Amino acid sequence: MPKTEADLQAAVDGGLFEESHYLDLKKAPNSKGDNKELARDLVSFAVDGGTLIIGVQENKDSRTFELAPQPLNGLPEKIEQVARTIPDPPLTVLTEEISTAAGDGTGYLIVHIPASPVAPHMVDNRYFGRGDKTKYQMGDAEVLALHTRRRSTEADALALLRKEMDEDPLRDVGTQSHLFLVAQPTAGRRDMCLPITGAKDWNQRLHTLIHRALGAPRTRAALSGMGFRPDLSSAHQGHRRARGVALSSSGLGAGRIYTPEGRSSTEDVIELQLFEDGGLRLLMTRLSDAPRQSESSDEAEQVIFDAAAVVFTRHMLELIRLISEDVGYHGNWAVAVGANRLHGRRRWSQSLFTSYHRYSADTYEESTGATLAELRDAQGTVTRRLLGPLLRSLDSEEAFERALADKE
Repeated sequence: MPKTEADLQAAVDGGLFEESHYLDLKKAPNSKGDNKELARDLVSFAVDGGTLIIGVQENKDSRTFELAPQPLNGLPEKIEQVARTIPDPPLTVLTEEISTAAGDGTGYLIVHIPASPVAPHMVDNRYFGRGDKTKYQMGDAEVLALHTRRRSTEADALALLRKEMDEDPLRDVGTQSHLFLVAQPTAGRRDMCLPITGAKDWNQRLHTLIHRALGAPRTRAALSGMGFRPDLSSAHQGHRRARGVALSSSGLGAGRIYTPEGRSSTEDVIELQLFEDGGLRLLMTRLSDAPRQSESSDEAEQVIFDAAAVVFTRHMLELIRLISEDVGYHGNWAVAVGANRLHGRRRWSQSLFTSYHRYSADTYEESTGATLAELRDAQGTVTRRLLGPLLRSLDSEEAFERALADKE
């Protein structure tokens, strides 16, 4: 991938540029119509992934390419705005600027469009794909095939989630609701995370990643005022596990054996597992609690901490991003979230049960895919895909708008 203007000129001189299934070259958009055309280009690449280079144009007469530097001021923001506002569902892209040697504020923009886990995307109620060199409007059969492929990936993530829920080491302990998060790279090597899990100081490396995830400025801003205990830092005990490692809180020891410690919070357990193949598993057993007495009964009523689900999902996505960058994995992830023991419970509120909506099912399960671009710039969007149905059922989606959105 070119990094300088000289790299781009060398590619032009060497005849290396050719529009293909994975590459397109254009001038910057200048009108509303150009924006729509750009959106169609972006969504066509989103099926298999691709790159758009703005500032290199084709000479139609000679059928060669030439450099055509564009004003860079505001250009990356404009491209990202088009990607997030015109396609349905919105698209997240990555951009890289290359300035001209003249230093006059012009240059070139490399736009990376990762293969989207929610492709195909629509523009003006039409789906677009990418052929050998140009985009085209997709037919019903191709759209159906892509939806089927996406459902298959999501089903695989749900299968991993259900396995974790079935193997819950506290499944027969207490009455609290438990939260489960599962993440799996969709194209990683089987030893992708061996540099972390196989290192002598793996414990410290994992603690450092957790510390960075909890302290990420953008995540902290999105979760402002939403502290919760236990959090990821409560997982302080290191364990070797089959094909991986784990950090857990007190009470969950070697072999995932639960041992009550006789304290009032003994049922509050957190565990984070990282496997050699990059798989991440999170268990948190305090998704509900009985913080006060019910007005109508002498017995304590279990209420759901929906904020905990939001907090842990955002922290998990940030942790996935950090691990991706640490091991050099740039592919997509399958992510799933689940919860159990929910039936008949309502969300906790500081004011006495302002919401009377009780959850009508015993479990919650949802999965989605996430690109590295989304993990960098659209964690709120991914969180909404994962938790939106649960929060809407509890009538609390609006309460977490900051954590479910991405700052423009």
